[in-house]
Amino acid sequence: MAELAMRKDVPEELKWDLSLIYKSEEAMNADLEKARALQKAIVATYKGKLTDADNIVHCLEAYEEYSKLETLIGSYTSLAVETDYYDTYNQERAERIDGEFRRMASGLSFVDSEIMEAPEDVLQEALNKAGRMRGYLSDLIRRKPHRLHPEAERALTALSKAFSTPSEIYHMAKLADMKFPSFTVDGKEYPLGYSLFEDNYEYETDTKVRRAAFRAFYDKLAQYENVTAAAYNAYVQNDKARADLRGFKDVFDCLLFGQKVTREMYDRQVDVITEKLAPHMRRYARLLKKIYGLDEMTFADLKLSVDPGYDPRVTIEESKEYIKKGLAILGDDYASMIDEAYRDRWVDFARNQGKATGGFCASPYGRGSFILLSWNERMADVFTLAHELGHAGHFRLCNAAQSLFDTNVSSYFVEAPSTMNELLMAHYLLKTSDDKRFRRWVLASMVGHTYYHNFVTHLREAWYQREVYKIVEAGGSVNAEILSGIFKKNLEVFWGDDVVLPEGAELTWMRQPHYYGGLYSYTYSAGLTVATEAALRIEREGAPAVEDWKKVLAAGSTLDPMGLAKLMKIDISTDAPLLHTIAHIGEMIDEICALTEEIDGIRVD
Repeated sequence: MAELAMRKDVPEELKWDLSLIYKSEEAMNADLEKARALQKAIVATYKGKLTDADNIVHCLEAYEEYSKLETLIGSYTSLAVETDYYDTYNQERAERIDGEFRRMASGLSFVDSEIMEAPEDVLQEALNKAGRMRGYLSDLIRRKPHRLHPEAERALTALSKAFSTPSEIYHMAKLADMKFPSFTVDGKEYPLGYSLFEDNYEYETDTKVRRAAFRAFYDKLAQYENVTAAAYNAYVQNDKARADLRGFKDVFDCLLFGQKVTREMYDRQVDVITEKLAPHMRRYARLLKKIYGLDEMTFADLKLSVDPGYDPRVTIEESKEYIKKGLAILGDDYASMIDEAYRDRWVDFARNQGKATGGFCASPYGRGSFILLSWNERMADVFTLAHELGHAGHFRLCNAAQSLFDTNVSSYFVEAPSTMNELLMAHYLLKTSDDKRFRRWVLASMVGHTYYHNFVTHLREAWYQREVYKIVEAGGSVNAEILSGIFKKNLEVFWGDDVVLPEGAELTWMRQPHYYGGLYSYTYSAGLTVATEAALRIEREGAPAVEDWKKVLAAGSTLDPMGLAKLMKIDISTDAPLLHTIAHIGEMIDEICALTEEIDGIRVD
């Protein structure tokens, strides 16, 4: 396995094309001048004058134009950093631009404050006249009970950089400072890095290599546990302080407020999946143990494929055909978007040193989308790309139909369109062959990738995260020892005696950047619950269900998660969709076990 290349040595065709946002840095700077001028004009025209409906609406319209420029400029500079944390020029530019927009935002903090101070009759009149600004204005009215004095709001906005510093420390430690040594197995030396471990060694079928990589990877993590814990503690303490300042009942209510979901909906995902899914996943772990003839099933072995000899390699060009055919049910316009994504280089496929791990999709308003992943020629990468294209398709429809202010979709729902695409891909593949081994492979891809990633990996993160916030809510703080203790208990609760936890497994809390985005990890399972129900409906009904789904995507944040799901005839006010989804996962695992007994003669209880 070769050492990862430096960014400068990566072929251009494997990189995304940020010139789709701005043709040059000069073009970006021209928009920056426009943003500066617009910010000054908003302050001069409206500060102290947001006392009547017309001024409120016109101010918000100007504020949206400013926000569009901020979104494009911020995307252009921040995305350049994500692909190479060793590039100090891009980092300095992003820091400088971010700092300037924070200063401008502080000057504009009066907009929200003055509108929330307006009398109720003025606000109602403004709502009636708001048009595309109605959603933003409605959210301001909803936030009104938690507003602070205008000067306090201005100060908090000015201090926003300090609040994001813990996340920056985490990313710099992880992606710039953490250098992994190679490791040796049977006299052969193997290179190691974050993406090499997460994208390759966790799936390695050679048990000695896989477990040696695990040991070397977690030994390096352990050297950074204290600084990482300090950064995370600072972040959650900030969350608690803001919750108290704004008069929320507790930190959970504060963090869920923006998602527009109840504490019951949040706890349901964490508790029901922990209790009901664990028996199914333990059986799946026992199956893997038997297939590979392992002495014991350890945490280092959970990413293994059910059929080690059946993991087809897929080129980037081949992935396009898989995805177009798999998502064809969504219509010609969706297929055109996929063509555009490949043709215009929306995707950063490169594997290079200093690049952010995992995958994401950014869809700056008024442009296309930008997808980051690391291509390893596995079918899992095809599912990941389909997932990220789900975000791209969502925001293409949403951005086209709504004001910028109505594209801030609740994180409770935002993973539904992405995970939906993974399911549609799998359902398509199941129809392409009657071969039992192929069927088992597709089912195992869903269980071992789509559902494992969203219902196990991220859900265990959510369980851990809830325990951390409970400590903070009670007035405590956390350190590396406490965080590792929580995560070890977390894994023991879910996996029981079926999975051995080698030393270091408890440090898995160090691997996830989602903790620096509030209560986000649990939303993967929430989105996939909606996606499962929606995909099964599309399978049953076809075109009518697809049209309903497109209405959901185009609605943006004009509806809360419950309203969006209702458009698809899904009721998430109860636990029925979640229980049905867990049962569906269990049925797939049962079939994988039955097929394995039939194909390989391996039986698991």
